[in-house]
Amino acid sequence: MKKILFTVTFMLAFAWAACAQILKPVTWSYAAKRLPGNQAMLLLRATIDEGWHIYSQTVANGGPVKTTIQFNAAKTYTVIGKPIEPKPITEYEKDFDMKVSYFEKQVIFQQKIKLNDAGATTIKGSIEFMACNNKQCLPPETVEFSIQVN
Repeated sequence: MKKILFTVTFMLAFAWAACAQILKPVTWSYAAKRLPGNQAMLLLRATIDEGWHIYSQTVANGGPVKTTIQFNAAKTYTVIGKPIEPKPITEYEKDFDMKVSYFEKQVIFQQKIKLNDAGATTIKGSIEFMACNNKQCLPPETVEFSIQVN
């Protein structure tokens, strides 16, 4: 009897664990493109699952967590300006009682940098973002990145 009870308990625990999923509706990829004059363009791409979205860098205070891109300071490069984003979708969201701007499916943020020498370098930083769908918002997440510029 104890073996049967143990087996049933184990099977239920296994089934519960298999059903529990960690939601990760956004995946990030990175690239760099050399430009003339010791400059480079960094490309930070978010691929967003169907039905989900992430917010623009320009969301006003009091709304959802906006996407924030930060670059670690280094002597090998200088960041030029702020990250550029494509035109977002802008709509009124009743949950936040305001107009918000967001991206669906995919978005590529671009950041121009000046390389302080002609050699290869690695750009490091982080991205904070929040993903939502029409039922829920996930807690804000921060991902670290490292981009090789050759």
